[in-house]
Amino acid sequence: MTQEPGRWLGAAESALRAAPPTSLPAAAGALLADYVDARAVTLLLADYGLSVLQPVTRLPRTGETVPARGDHPAGRAFSAQAPVVAVTGEPGMVTTHLPITVRGDRLGVLSVHLPEAMAGAPRVLELAAFATAFGHELLAAERDTDLYLQARRRKRLTLAAEMQWQLLPGRGFAREEYTLGAHLEPAYAIGGDNFDWSTTDDHLTITVCDGRGQGIQAALLTNLTVSALRNARRAGISLPDQACLADQAVYGEYGGAKYSSTLLLRFDLATGQVSAVDAGSPQLFRLRNHIVERVELEAQLPLGMFEETEYREQTLHIEPGDRLIIASSGVHSALSAEGKLFGEIALRETIAATHATPPHEAARAVVDGLIQYHGSHDLAHDAAVVCLDWRGRPPSEPRPLM
Repeated sequence: MTQEPGRWLGAAESALRAAPPTSLPAAAGALLADYVDARAVTLLLADYGLSVLQPVTRLPRTGETVPARGDHPAGRAFSAQAPVVAVTGEPGMVTTHLPITVRGDRLGVLSVHLPEAMAGAPRVLELAAFATAFGHELLAAERDTDLYLQARRRKRLTLAAEMQWQLLPGRGFAREEYTLGAHLEPAYAIGGDNFDWSTTDDHLTITVCDGRGQGIQAALLTNLTVSALRNARRAGISLPDQACLADQAVYGEYGGAKYSSTLLLRFDLATGQVSAVDAGSPQLFRLRNHIVERVELEAQLPLGMFEETEYREQTLHIEPGDRLIIASSGVHSALSAEGKLFGEIALRETIAATHATPPHEAARAVVDGLIQYHGSHDLAHDAAVVCLDWRGRPPSEPRPLM
């Protein structure tokens, strides 16, 4: 080690920023070889279905694909979001698996093969900070190369799915007041379902769209809906007016022949007050004190069904410790082989069973429960699930008397 830890991390971040987009793994390997005598560094990225971690290599892909959940140490690091040090068959050497997460969005794992003497707790914490810095540069690099997007694919995406994934803000987000996790299926052939979110200093806005139709046509409809909602939101107007403007955009394009069922939510981070516009089929469930309830909202017309529809907002309140689950119609209205709705009982049971799991795993668990209930991975309709764990804003400390 030639530099103090804090100084080394700053220099390492600068070196990563200077590396060409496709050379980030090689740059990380060189930096870690110098700092902790790393013998090998492997970048593993989560695939679109969040089922495996795949090594980043140039095509054709080489290297071991490992399960994103289960007993593999890299999978444990990813699912638990904590470093895992694994003993290897090579005497005196271990592999440290470091989760790569950026503001709550889980990207993958950085696996570092290094001497056991270099894997003490303080050093592992430094390496975890390096992995986070690496993740920030990875997201920036994705704008300029397809390498990392290709590495996430177990198979080819449909064109509709390509459009939908490019539209998403990510698959998770976290800050002091809340943690978000979300999942889409079928991941490689998703068509019309989508989710979006945006945060400010004082508010969080979430929208879940359930675009009518399948394939390219559904993806085009959802792209228009999400873009119209973003355009309205960025103009700083109210939630009902956001719905009205998106409704006009969709109706103007399709004349009522196609429409988008959408749920809009806006959270006040200081108070826990939620403004809601229910414009269609996505449903909201609340897990509070181990009890799951559907939050009944005023059902209004989907966006684009009729010309110049007026939308009204309603308010509700959430408390610290609440978990909210938003499920598209492909989830709550899915049928079992016997013709029973998933949303009647099984969905609530599945949500209740996830109370101790992080939001990312909870969203995935709901989709897994849906697949088991449906009896096949070939879902009849798209499925979107967003999970929000609400902590609320801590009360500000009173100012000392002068």
